[in-house]
Amino acid sequence: MTLLKFKNDQPVKYTERTPYFSDLFNDFFDGMLTSDFRRTSTPAVNILENDDSFTLEVAAPGLTKEDFKINVDNDLLSISAEKKNETNEKNSRFTRKEFSYVSFKRSFSLPEMVDADHIDAAYENGVMTLTLPKKEEAKPKPAREIKIS
Repeated sequence: MTLLKFKNDQPVKYTERTPYFSDLFNDFFDGMLTSDFRRTSTPAVNILENDDSFTLEVAAPGLTKEDFKINVDNDLLSISAEKKNETNEKNSRFTRKEFSYVSFKRSFSLPEMVDADHIDAAYENGVMTLTLPKKEEAKPKPAREIKIS
């Protein structure tokens, strides 16, 4: 007899009749009906670095640029968004009201090398892109030869 532990933290007795694809259903539906499902509403962020700047890409499809608020306070960059949708449909037999609410907030500590006064943001095709330029003293300098006197 072999005991297997599933994601719901309950040991299950393995027999020849236990279907092998039960893990598939546990993994697929894990957390969808519990409070952990809300974690999926936090957008993914890519952070890229080049010689002149950092670039943050926030995946937030379905929003508009008016839904976003971007703030810098004491070297803390905060990106938040909020969107509400409401529709009403009245019929002689029933009333239907549908609404949805999406919001998130992500914060990032800015390194000292970022010029916070010149941060730029653009929203296109569901991706909010922030360009955080580096200060001049933080940019790499080209190699130079020193003459010996």
